[in-house]
Amino acid sequence: MTETSTKRAVFYISDRTGITAEVLGHGLLTQFDGQNFEHTMLPFVDTPEKAEQALTRINLAAENSPNRPLVFSTMVNVEERNIVSKCNGLFIDLFETFQAKLEQELHTPAATVIGRAHGVPTNNSYKTRIDAINFALKNDDGANTASYIDADIILLGVSRSGKTPTCLYLALQYGIMAANYPLTSDDFDGTQLPKAVKPFHNKLFGLTIEGERLHYIRQERLADSKYASLKQCQTEIRAAENIFRAENIPFLDTSNISIEEITTSILHQTGLHRRLR
Repeated sequence: MTETSTKRAVFYISDRTGITAEVLGHGLLTQFDGQNFEHTMLPFVDTPEKAEQALTRINLAAENSPNRPLVFSTMVNVEERNIVSKCNGLFIDLFETFQAKLEQELHTPAATVIGRAHGVPTNNSYKTRIDAINFALKNDDGANTASYIDADIILLGVSRSGKTPTCLYLALQYGIMAANYPLTSDDFDGTQLPKAVKPFHNKLFGLTIEGERLHYIRQERLADSKYASLKQCQTEIRAAENIFRAENIPFLDTSNISIEEITTSILHQTGLHRRLR
């Protein structure tokens, strides 16, 4: 059995949620093709006892595999970090990698306070996030067009092109008031915008998708229906893109990119700014 065909254990360990360790670690690992990873999150390792338990678990994984584990850590507390760093794996301290250089540049020692990265939000940021999420839910699929005047952005696209998850991600991560409007057969008589969104042209952004991809997604929802047929998908996509081009609405193909990438592209193209910090 080759080294790459055997699953290599990967641990994301933190004295808080472990989200930072997972995001950074996973981002690094995506650059290595042909590897087979088994991911394990170890959050809230905030006592020596828990650190010892984590150490035992990592070492057990090392014993059961020819490949030593990879351990991505964002542990702040020195005592627990020192315990886990003795593991029989490659221990990568993500904070230590950057912290020393920042301390030198800023002429200030790091506070080393647990939980700062994902701590309790301020009242203002919490309210901003909740308001944005509620707005996205109330303005999903053209349900409440009267509120479009309050939207930061309105996503247009055919059914299942990624509008709803993108709106929710914009709300949750950025506090942006995002609505979406579905383009249906009734909107495809010409290349004019639907009346509900026409007054808000400067807020519009289109999402499109490849016909085969949309066909696959719709098959999961309503298999073998006209709605899910490849011909119907291709017809709707072509009509939607004709509207985008005729009305000079920027649009993005969502076929092979993640929600995070869709969101980043939208923010970059529209100039919208994050409301949450």
